Amino acid sequence: MSWIEAIILGLVQGLTEFLPISSSAHLRIVGEFLPGASDPGAAFTAITQIGTELAVLIYFWRDIVHIITQWAKSLTGAVERSDPDARMGWLIIIGSLPIAVLGLLLEDYIDTSFRSLWIVATMLIVFGVLLAVADTLGRQVKPLTDLTWRDGLLFGLAQALALIPGVSRSGGTITMGLALGYTRPAAARYAFLLAVPAVFASGFYKLFGALTEPNVDAPYSMMETFAATVVAFIVGYAVIAWLMRFISSHSFRGFVWYRILLGLAIYLLLGFGVINA
Repeated sequence: MSWIEAIILGLVQGLTEFLPISSSAHLRIVGEFLPGASDPGAAFTAITQIGTELAVLIYFWRDIVHIITQWAKSLTGAVERSDPDARMGWLIIIGSLPIAVLGLLLEDYIDTSFRSLWIVATMLIVFGVLLAVADTLGRQVKPLTDLTWRDGLLFGLAQALALIPGVSRSGGTITMGLALGYTRPAAARYAFLLAVPAVFASGFYKLFGALTEPNVDAPYSMMETFAATVVAFIVGYAVIAWLMRFISSHSFRGFVWYRILLGLAIYLLLGFGVINA
C-alpha cells in the first residue's frame, strides 16, 4: 500500500508544484487522508521536488543553457555583464541567497513546527488574498528584461517565504512579481527559473541526509520516494506547458478561490477532529 501512497503523492507533487497553490501544503494535507494517515515529511517533499525541477530544466532548456553560457562568458569578459542573459544569471544567484540562508537557519522549524496544518491553512488563505490583490492591482506592464537587482532580491525574499508550507514557491514569487508591475508570464517565468538552484540544492541536501543517516521512522522508503519523484517529473512537465499558456490570457482568480476554500476546509476538519494538526 505504501507504494501506491507514494505514487499518489508524486502525482500530487507534479500537479501542484507550479500552480500557485503550494505543493508542500497539498502533500501535507493529502498525506493525512491516505491509509497511512501521516505527514510525508520535509525530506520526502524536497526530494520529490527534484522531479518537478527536472521538468523545468527540460521545458526551459534552451533558456537555461544560454543564461549559463552567457553568465560564464561574462566572468572572463567575453561578453558584457550588461548582456541580458548574463545579467539574468547574476539575478538568479542574487535571488537565491535569501532562501539559502533562511533554509539553513530555520531547518528545524521547516521540518517540524511549520508543518502544522493550522499554519498551512492560514498561509493558504493569507497568501491567496495577497495573490488576488496583486493580480487585481498590479500594473502588469513590465517584461522580464526590466528586472532590476532590487526586484530580483525581492523575488528571492518572496520565494524564501515558501519554506512555510501553504505559501507556495510559485505563488509567492508570482505575487511579488505582479505587485512590482511585471506581466503574469514574466513573473511566472522568473519564478520557475529562480526555483531551479533552490529546489535542487534543497532536494539533494535532503537526499544526502536520507542516504547517510536513514530515518527508520520515515513513512516511505527511498525506492518509494524515487518512484514518486519520477511520477512528479512526468506530470510536472505537462503542468508547466499548460500553465504558461493559461496565464497568458487568464487571471489567477480561480487559484485564489481554491486556496481560500481549501484553507477554510482544513480549519473545519481540524476543528471537528477529523484530521490532526
